[in-house]
Amino acid sequence: MNAIWIFMKKNYKIILLIVAISATLWSFVPKSKGDPEKDKMLLDLISFVIEKGHYDPIAMDDKFSQGVYKDYLDALDPSKRFFVESDIEEFKVYENQIDDLIKSKDLTFFELTYQRLQKRMQEAKVVYKALNDKPYDFTADETINLDSDKNAFAKNYAELKTRWRLQMKLSVLATVVDKQKLEEDKKIKDPKYTPKSFTQLEKEARESTSKSLNDYFDFIEDLDRENWFEVFVNAIVTQYDPHTFYFAPEEKEKFDISISGKLEGIGARLQKKNDFTEISELISGGPAWRGKELEQGDVILKVAQGNGEPVEVVGMRLDDVVKKIKGPKGTEVRLTVKKVDGSIKIISIIRDIVEIEETYVKSSVVEKNGVKYGVIYLPKFYIDFENNDNRDAGKDVALEVEKLKNAGVKGIVMDLRDNGGGSLKTVVDITGLFIEEGPVVQIKSSGKKKEVLYDHDPKVQWDGPLVVLINNFSASASEIFAAAIQDYKRGVIIGSKQSYGKGTVQNVIDLNQFVRNSSYGDFGALKTTTQKFYRINGGSTQLEGVASDIAIPDRYSYIKIGERDVENAMPWDKIDEAPFEPLKSITNFESVVANSQKRLVDNNQFKLIDENAKWINDRKEDNVVSLNINKFKAEQASIEEITKKYKAITSYKNQLIFNSLPDELEQIKKDEVLGQKRQDWHETLAKDAYVEEALNVLGDIKNKKSTVASKSLNIKNRKDKLVKS
Repeated sequence: MNAIWIFMKKNYKIILLIVAISATLWSFVPKSKGDPEKDKMLLDLISFVIEKGHYDPIAMDDKFSQGVYKDYLDALDPSKRFFVESDIEEFKVYENQIDDLIKSKDLTFFELTYQRLQKRMQEAKVVYKALNDKPYDFTADETINLDSDKNAFAKNYAELKTRWRLQMKLSVLATVVDKQKLEEDKKIKDPKYTPKSFTQLEKEARESTSKSLNDYFDFIEDLDRENWFEVFVNAIVTQYDPHTFYFAPEEKEKFDISISGKLEGIGARLQKKNDFTEISELISGGPAWRGKELEQGDVILKVAQGNGEPVEVVGMRLDDVVKKIKGPKGTEVRLTVKKVDGSIKIISIIRDIVEIEETYVKSSVVEKNGVKYGVIYLPKFYIDFENNDNRDAGKDVALEVEKLKNAGVKGIVMDLRDNGGGSLKTVVDITGLFIEEGPVVQIKSSGKKKEVLYDHDPKVQWDGPLVVLINNFSASASEIFAAAIQDYKRGVIIGSKQSYGKGTVQNVIDLNQFVRNSSYGDFGALKTTTQKFYRINGGSTQLEGVASDIAIPDRYSYIKIGERDVENAMPWDKIDEAPFEPLKSITNFESVVANSQKRLVDNNQFKLIDENAKWINDRKEDNVVSLNINKFKAEQASIEEITKKYKAITSYKNQLIFNSLPDELEQIKKDEVLGQKRQDWHETLAKDAYVEEALNVLGDIKNKKSTVASKSLNIKNRKDKLVKS
């Protein structure tokens, strides 16, 4: 989940103090002696920063060590297909010593596990290639348990080979059965068609399984020692809480892109195919898209910087290829590509700022029962921390609301489903669009008085009917917005029984600021929990999330999911409420809820979704699969028979027509890619029963109109003690 990133002025002073202290601790670092020396220093830096900056640092003791040990081995070998029992016995010596090793900057445990994993992976390659050379016997009564948590590590190498054989046998079996169905379908469509024999299909299935495993091991082999050490470090820091996380330099850059929605480059998504790097998508509006020369499916052979010498990238790690292609705005990159038609071409592209459109807010209009409504979808609370003039979610949502008002909508659905959070500043701004001035969220730092973040602008941009749509994966900033709207009684929250339940605040701290005169290179950054946030009514959203006013069945209704299902999650608690006056803008709230609940009871789509959710819950412990082809087919046929009726869930249509707003229609005339994306979104909305019910709720709401004027679109820079969020 994306967290909320904030720097309060008081906390910023604490961080500066830590920097000042640490400058004397890590000045005049000797010249690098290699990765192990840098790793030791990284452990020292992280331990120091967490101890001084974490909201609730825990003791680094034997219990801590046991947690690191378990989580680290789970991360190294989650499916228990590499290590054997003798390895674990050797590792277990360190189970209670990791805390001491960290304090003394001793990498013995890491080096042992890292070297052993490399050895076991090379052995596994030999195993799977040998096992997949001959046909499998699908008449034997063998089974496989897919729940690795229920499996112990293999006792010896022979048992490990059996485990690999069973896993591959399942993959081949499933592929064969799928291929047989396709052959049967072809025969039905064309009676003259001669289906492939079982022997042919089995051979093709083994080849397909081998290719998948080759791709998997190619990916694994692209990981270097630094990548595995990053896994070890994160097993350490997540003991404090699940949202404290270490970003290696490359990961920090990816995080910055995800939160801002911008990058400097050519605007193309890449994917690895064997040794080659292929263009998987051109980002709409980016320089590659504008140039019209690079196409999806083109393979990059060489990369040159301007007039520099081209560098061969065949066989190079994907991350390294990306590094060579990205670069500052205004610079030139020259790509030697193999086109889809087989021709070789050199393409020159001037790098530019690329906006990742999927990050940003979008809206649509729809008519229901002769009334026009607006739907605003916000995938995350994005912001550009470096430049206040660039796009952010607060300004963009304000613009969308204004466009919807101009279009004459009578109600707005704010869709925050799957929105994992983001910038705190923007959630305060967006909440302020719908309420008069007042508190939005409370923040508490360890050992300090709470701070309350306010909307100071008395103007309201939208005072009409409002529904907030959430689900199990609406988290953090999404929960702040939903909670504030609920506490003010400004709108109706509908969706999953409760949201994700993340009520903590993280700072991203650049570790390089603690080091002077270092020749080790970039140390990356640490995202650490520094605060907890609370609703204005005083309750935390931690673990409990935000409960919907109208709970609608979904496929996760009976499964434990969210923060409450995460190890090391921080507890729920409560503080004093902030002084606020509920708006009670909905004059018929109780009848709105009652009407919706009646519709839900009578709605066949939601009945089916609820029934499906119960079935999923009942099956979650059913992890043993037969590898006998007749029994496997019988099991699959039974499952398919049960799930036939659930296919109606995905084929549902609400008979509503969703359209873009006028300004977007103008953009679509110039941008076919954008047009296709909007068409896909509108088609998805037209199959969405949750949006349909949200619109029904809007139609039921009777609003008490506000007397205040519409809020200005020119959202000011608030002085709520916010630097970053």
